[in-house]
Amino acid sequence: MLRSVNGLKGFAITAIGGPIGDVDQFYFDDEAWAIRYLVVNTGTWLASRQVLISPISVKQVDPAINQLFVSLTRDQVKHSPNVDMHKPVSRQYEEAFLSYYGYPNYWGGPYLWGAAVSPAALAMPRTGAPEAAAASVARARAESQDMHLRSTKEVTGYHIQALDDEAGHVEDFIADDETWAIRYLVVDTRNWWPGKKVLVSPQWIERVSWPESKVFIDLTREQIKHSPEYNEAALISREYENALYKYYGRPGYWNKE
Repeated sequence: MLRSVNGLKGFAITAIGGPIGDVDQFYFDDEAWAIRYLVVNTGTWLASRQVLISPISVKQVDPAINQLFVSLTRDQVKHSPNVDMHKPVSRQYEEAFLSYYGYPNYWGGPYLWGAAVSPAALAMPRTGAPEAAAASVARARAESQDMHLRSTKEVTGYHIQALDDEAGHVEDFIADDETWAIRYLVVDTRNWWPGKKVLVSPQWIERVSWPESKVFIDLTREQIKHSPEYNEAALISREYENALYKYYGRPGYWNKE
């Protein structure tokens, strides 16, 4: 199901044995456009320490009670590697984090999550020859030295640059709670076209200028002006998505996958 990232903020996270905190923000991969980590505020339980939770750990998202359930114990979370939220998350930290939980790397493979399409598959016991697994990890380390993790909190507010002019700013992200792929950026156009919000697929992004806090897309302002409007109070249906992609004359991501 497609969900608003902003809508998931504040969800209580329940581990095996009890609550561990609530969702504060997310780290996403700016190459694959997938959420790789949830940032959790642990409150008074761990003296307001923030910890990372991988979507690999997520068992269920229940919007009816604003809760997210994970397959971790409170003790595991308590002793997980510390993260400094004032510094970029390094690949070295990720390797330590994933090793601590016994999860394989998500980078270096052919799919969104490396060896799998969805993170849930990575929580299953690994199969295959240990030598092949070791070789795969070695290749991943050699090929994936650059860091590509970005905070949703940081990117919210980035300007959207269309082909001919600015077209609004990033207000939210829409993610698939099965694969944790970011399917859309929610763009607020109120600075030039009041009262409208639209969805832009990461597939339509030409580049992101991090120093300028700007996202460049291969659409015109006129296209955005007349595109199907996004209603944040309604669920995003496949019918709406079909209409959106048809309007822009682009193939749907579901066809490619």
